[in-house]
Amino acid sequence: MTRAAFFVLTALADQPRHGYGILREVEELSDGEVQLRVGTLYGVLDRLTADGLIVLDREEVQQGRLRRYYRLTDEGVAALDAEAERMAAGAGAAKRRIAAGRAGAPPRPAGEGPAGLLPPAAPGLAGGLT
Repeated sequence: MTRAAFFVLTALADQPRHGYGILREVEELSDGEVQLRVGTLYGVLDRLTADGLIVLDREEVQQGRLRRYYRLTDEGVAALDAEAERMAAGAGAAKRRIAAGRAGAPPRPAGEGPAGLLPPAAPGLAGGLT
């Protein structure tokens, strides 16, 4: 699931919303990190609709413009829940690895790379001979 799709589904998790409402909600939910353009949003909405994760809830005319409201389907709720669980598990694994690395990893000597490996020798210096 793309990041945009995840945030669109999240924006619709509590209530149906129209396109502009989804754009604002995604930006707020992501602390401004995800700012969808209108064309991108409607592409995501089309894919989510085709996948059965959202449906058109209703259409309203406001100030002479048609607003389409979308809502999650049961499949959309399940997909969002599964993705949130997957992301949480991945974040937990990363945090555990970081903590283990800080707690048990011996300090690296200067000049050594990851896992105690020395950097590659300079060309022409193999074995210390030229």
